[in-house]
Amino acid sequence: MGSRTDSWASSEAVRASMRSNKGRDTKPELALRRAVHALGLRYRVAVRPLTGVRRTADLVFPRLRVAVFLDGCFWHGCPEHHSVAKTNAAYWAEKVRRNRERDAETDLALAEAGWAVIRVWEHEDPVEAAQRVEAVVRAARAFHATATLDARGVAAGVPP
Repeated sequence: MGSRTDSWASSEAVRASMRSNKGRDTKPELALRRAVHALGLRYRVAVRPLTGVRRTADLVFPRLRVAVFLDGCFWHGCPEHHSVAKTNAAYWAEKVRRNRERDAETDLALAEAGWAVIRVWEHEDPVEAAQRVEAVVRAARAFHATATLDARGVAAGVPP
């Protein structure tokens, strides 16, 4: 582990706090998963939708090619709730800018590969977000039930 001088954190307390942030199974993520599960939908958790791309979706419906990302308001720059950091402001502004850029790159890569992407903010009501997920999953099921598959097993003309 590096010394304090190697760290991006403004203090040891900030470093400890940031390191304790969970990468998965957060309260908003668990609430969304419970709500989606209650609607009768089954999914995979913390999966990379595209092989070879280092992006992990929170919920994935692999056969239907639906990926759900639950974005934190601070980390992804929520237009309603993002707060500007008081310490190390330039670092955090660049970090959030890059996260948003990476989110857009991920959405584009998935769409080009025939995936539907759903982005949910952590502050959204989990039941309402689950209903959005359900609508996309049901539409994908209906589409895949009637679609013809190409040689790779991908439905021809899959909507992004």
